[in-house]
Amino acid sequence: MLEIRPTCENCNKLLPNDSDEAMICSYECTYCKSCVDDILNNVCPNCGGGFEKRPTRPFDCLTGNCVENDPVGERVVHKPVDSDKFKKVKEHFENVPPENR
Repeated sequence: MLEIRPTCENCNKLLPNDSDEAMICSYECTYCKSCVDDILNNVCPNCGGGFEKRPTRPFDCLTGNCVENDPVGERVVHKPVDSDKFKKVKEHFENVPPENR
């Protein structure tokens, strides 16, 4: 089950459960769409993978699977991207489609 982290790891922007700006990689590293597009070029600085829009956890508990029974995460991971360290990772992966990384 996804943790659904509440903020962007880079800029610390709030990304609540219903945010349409939350993006995640396969390890659930969480960034806002602006950071993914303008800074990261769709390259996760932690794993080199690409990003997809993070799904939302339903509010309607008809099935029993919802925010009320499975609350979203509260753990904030704020570690702004170190541009010097990220440069090598970005150069290695940015021209390779995410599915081929």
